[in-house]
This record gives sequence, structure tokens and C-alpha cells, in this order.
Amino acid sequence: MPNYDVLCIGNAIVDIIAQCDEAFLETNGIIKGAMNLIDTRRAELLYSRMGPAIEASGGSAGNTAAGVASFGGRAAFFGKVSNDTLGEIYAHDMHAQGVAFDTRPLNGEPPTARSMIFVTPDGERSMNTYLGACVELGPEDVEADKASGAAVTYFEGYLWDPPRAKEAFRQTAKLAHAAGRQVSMTLSDSFCVDRYRDEFLDLMRSGTVDIVFANSHEIKSLYQTASFDEALAQIRRDCKIAAVTRSEKGSVIVRGDETVTINATKIRELVDTTGAGDLYAAGFLYGYTQGRSLKHCGDLGSLAAGLVIQQIGPRPRQNLRHEAEQAGLL
Repeated sequence: MPNYDVLCIGNAIVDIIAQCDEAFLETNGIIKGAMNLIDTRRAELLYSRMGPAIEASGGSAGNTAAGVASFGGRAAFFGKVSNDTLGEIYAHDMHAQGVAFDTRPLNGEPPTARSMIFVTPDGERSMNTYLGACVELGPEDVEADKASGAAVTYFEGYLWDPPRAKEAFRQTAKLAHAAGRQVSMTLSDSFCVDRYRDEFLDLMRSGTVDIVFANSHEIKSLYQTASFDEALAQIRRDCKIAAVTRSEKGSVIVRGDETVTINATKIRELVDTTGAGDLYAAGFLYGYTQGRSLKHCGDLGSLAAGLVIQQIGPRPRQNLRHEAEQAGLL
């Protein structure tokens, strides 16, 4: 039996979230809806121009780990913070969620990563990320017992930006597969896909990755097509399972010749889309590691995503297990 349901590997980032209007994005040269990598100088400039903000531990895979734990799953996380105030906040938040997070912090520079996230009135988030200590995550941070002891290892495509993190992932994936476990990834962002298209396709086609999460923009970018149906047909051939989210249209899950359509959860108000894909993956992977059907996995993912977009911040404030029980899903 695995010691953990899901091991997540990703950039450990503290999110600094503020609301803004469309003009602010234009004035500051921010690409709407994307994750923009920035340096220290740009980080300081944008921070100085932000309105009132909320600080929350984030990072794509970290959000997924927190979501799995909220469902009652056993979650672990590999990610690098620095030995500073934001690093202590991040570690505290992970432990408080019930996530096993034991990666040794970095002593000194660079500081813990932070992402300045600007949310426009339509709920869309535009991220400006300074990776800081994240770039120091490497093979020496791989804990073999967790890598071989998790039913599914999950990593974020953003991890491909810091070069040594790729080595850490490949090492973890090798240990996971050697132990008969499965490996999953999220494509993260269409601009991220543009940077690493060939490498992502190779991870899928080589069997390094078994399960892929994406949204409709990301898979169209992956296959360089404007047709969602064409992209879906291609990803069906390239990986064992693909779960593709489509915002208010719900999601589609494909496995071989099987196709499962999932409805979006009805919401009262769209507040902030930050973390929607991360929490969808959390619900899906929780269900998957409990042996549920693909339909059930998708419904759990849809529920978690629907809840998180009705609040500011990327981690669920409700207990997801309780919410799933109320919805008749557990």
C-alpha cells in the first residue's frame, strides 16, 4: 500500500493578490491571463504599484497538495523556500493543511518566491512571478521514500522554468515508476507550453507521464491548432489519461476510446480564477487514488474548482471532504 495518495512537486510561491482594472494591466505591460516571469527589479516595481493585497501560500502544485489534503487524502510536497519570513509562512501553511512538506529550506539568497497576481473585474488572474528560491530545487531534494511511496506523483509544467528542477522531477518519476506508481503533470499555462512544447510531448509519448491535466487553451497550444476537437484527438493518442478543463463548459476526460464529459459546478459569483485548475487536479487525483470512476473523479475536480473560484486566493477555505459529502460525492 502507498504511504501517500499524491506527491506534488512544484514551485513554492507566496501569492500576493490584488484587484485591478484592465487599464492597470495595459499601463504596466502585463499579459492578461498569463504567468509572466519577472526579475527582482520588476517585482519591486509592481509591488510598489499594487493596491491593497492579500498574501496567501500558493504555487500550482502546492495548491493541489493542499486540495488533496482537504479532501482527506494523504498528500506530500517537494518545493524550495528560503529560510526567511515568507518561507516560514509557506511551510506553516502546508503543515497546517496536513501536507507532508520536509524539503530543506535554503539558507540565505535568493529569497522565497512570490507572485504578484492582479485580478480584473471578470475574475481573470494575471500572474507576475519572481521564482527566487524555487530555482534551487534539485535532485538532492528528492526524498526517495516519498517518491516511491506515493500512488501518484504530480508536477506542474512551470517546474520546467528552473533547470535543476527538471532533474529532480525525472529522478522522482524514475523512482515512482520503479515502484509501480503513476506520474501526472499539468501543462500549467499556454505560454509555458510554447516554451517547452517538444519536451512536454516527449514526456507524454515516452511514458514518463501517465496522466495529463490541461485547459482548452493549453492543449490547442500544445498541438498548435485552433481546433479543440483536433487537439483532444491528438492528446488521446499521446497519453493514457487526459483531463481537459473548459471553464464554464466543464471538462472532458479521455482514456483510450473512452470519453467522459463533466459539467461545471454551478456558482453564485466568479470572484478569482486563481487555483481553479490546481483544485480540479486535486479533486480528480483524490478520486483516482481512491479507485473511483473517471466520472466520479471529474465531478470531484469540478466541485473543488467551482468552490475556489468564488473566493480570493488559490486554496480552499471550506473543508472539501465536507463539501463533497454534502454534494453526495463521498
